[in-house]
Amino acid sequence: MQIKYLTAFVASAVLSVGVASLPTILAPVQANPCAGKVENPGAAADPCAANPCAADPCAANPCAADPCAAVDVVTAYDPPHTEVYVENGSDLAIRGADPVAYFTEGTAVPGVADYEYEWNGATWRFSSADNLATFMADPEAYAPQYGGYCAKAMSEGNLASVDPRAWKIVDGKLYLNYSQEVQAQWFEDIPGNIAKADAFWPNVLAAQTFYENQISWTQ
Repeated sequence: MQIKYLTAFVASAVLSVGVASLPTILAPVQANPCAGKVENPGAAADPCAANPCAADPCAANPCAADPCAAVDVVTAYDPPHTEVYVENGSDLAIRGADPVAYFTEGTAVPGVADYEYEWNGATWRFSSADNLATFMADPEAYAPQYGGYCAKAMSEGNLASVDPRAWKIVDGKLYLNYSQEVQAQWFEDIPGNIAKADAFWPNVLAAQTFYENQISWTQ
């Protein structure tokens, strides 16, 4: 089963892997999926009437306060890719989350600029001096598997970004996923998905397009 975030990509010829005309960085896949139809479907007198963006992904729930709010803005990047996923714009590993906190606090904790460490070509942030020191002593024990790329995507030979809130420690190793929905799919066969991902890593970095969505996970 292909994971849901790739469905739109497969359907779009613009984002087909291997197309020679792809630039290094492509424009957002769904920057404005309602363009040319209803400028603001939520502003209609009755947003529940009919379907203000018929056939568009943002129309799945026209009764929502903002029908397009849940639509991912996804950007595609051609290979090769860095060994550690760093967020475009912030240039931070795990989108700035403290990797040690997953093990010590059992939750995703934002790191701060006061506690930063350069390792394996990426900038890692921590929430405390103690966590920084812990990571410096043994980075590989706390860094996420597959360089912090999505574990479910990796199991299918693909590359995708992660949501720091979609995490799981298995046998003392940290795994991250694109979203909590995608993580639920990964949960269906954790050992099998890990085995498949291990077979693809790290050769996938030189071969596959990388897909990154935009999130504000600390809010």
